[in-house]
Amino acid sequence: MLAGRARALVAATLGAAVLGGCGLNVAAPDLFDVTRTGEGKPFTMLVNYGGTVRCDGGPAKTLSDHLLLVARDLPGQLQADAQRKLDLPSPPTSVYRFKVRLQYGTIAFPDTAAAKYPALAQLVQFVLQAQPACGAGG
Repeated sequence: MLAGRARALVAATLGAAVLGGCGLNVAAPDLFDVTRTGEGKPFTMLVNYGGTVRCDGGPAKTLSDHLLLVARDLPGQLQADAQRKLDLPSPPTSVYRFKVRLQYGTIAFPDTAAAKYPALAQLVQFVLQAQPACGAGG
């Protein structure tokens, strides 16, 4: 009788472990991917909903809570421009060019566009603030 209960307990525990383990490998979706070109070497940043950032194909690093909140807000702010596939030309005064890919589409713009587009300014600021999180000096 005791052996039957022990077997049932072991079976139940193993079953729970197997079922519980099914959800452990679910990956959070990527929020956006940014590429910056211009002076110096190109720089890439992949931002994940789970709170990580990968720079230049390196290992995932954790974002601060503040930067994660900013990152999660950016796709909504950029959605209309991404759906329109905004592609602004680079004037001679620009130093960098950015390309951001989101689920809604792609936006390409020079650093000088941030003066007229607040959401693009926030994206550029996010990139600058998040670079140290992944050890990238950019």
